[in-house]
Amino acid sequence: MAVLMIVVGGSASRDLAKDLAGLLDCKYIQAATTRFPDGECYTRIDEEQMDDDVIIVQNTYPDGNLVEMFLLQDAVHRLGARSVTLVIPYFGYARQDRVFKAGEPESAKVMCKHLDPDCDRVITVDIHKEVVLDNFTHPHRDLKAAPVIAAYFKDKGIDLVLSPDIGAAGRAKTVGEAMGVPYDRLQKTRLSGTDVRIAPAAMDCRGKHVLIVDDMISTGGTIIAATQALKEAGAAGVSVACTHGVFVNNALERFAGSSLDALLSCNTLENAVSHISVAGIIADAVRDAQAGKW
Repeated sequence: MAVLMIVVGGSASRDLAKDLAGLLDCKYIQAATTRFPDGECYTRIDEEQMDDDVIIVQNTYPDGNLVEMFLLQDAVHRLGARSVTLVIPYFGYARQDRVFKAGEPESAKVMCKHLDPDCDRVITVDIHKEVVLDNFTHPHRDLKAAPVIAAYFKDKGIDLVLSPDIGAAGRAKTVGEAMGVPYDRLQKTRLSGTDVRIAPAAMDCRGKHVLIVDDMISTGGTIIAATQALKEAGAAGVSVACTHGVFVNNALERFAGSSLDALLSCNTLENAVSHISVAGIIADAVRDAQAGKW
């Protein structure tokens, strides 16, 4: 049954917004966003009025996309939106969730404070720390991409799921259990002043097809080193999947020159390898909200 609402896609999340509207069987509008020569953002929603519940799908990273989100919020309110749900696939500044040194801002709280007044609900995906969302005064939900990643790799011959460190061990556990395969974490062992061994903490990877899962990949240096180490330890193949493919400093080009079998990310950040869609779990969360379940 069609959901009576409108999905507005920001410039940072066009494909995901379009997929979400398709799953919800509702109207999709792509915001017309451009940049002036001085870099300032201009955006417009080509509608006379929006007397509907509106979903804005837009990343708040990097900074220019955050400004666009503020402008989109104002635009839909001026067009008469009955309610506004923010879908923020990748929430910028979420890692600065506390003050570590005197004189620093509490960046994550600042972002929530400025997004909060013009929304009624917030949906994120694998935010760095879920407690950040408590800075919103409106209902909020963080969705987990691990089941989606597990479903994608379910029939692709994976024998072992690894996390890159102990901090992400829970993600490897979730993916491994969903796929019905063993899971472990990578562990660095210093052999000498200059030599470090990277290997599974407990499992043997020899002859196995390994999947490394993480929430975010930025430069990719750790993953590339881990891939090489696993291959040297006898792994038959190594694939990598993450929720957020940030891929800074030509990371994708570096991965292309590595011995990886596959590199994939979710479409929270749209790039050349973002082939795992989170549109389904977002659509389910929207339906739950419409049914009054959160």
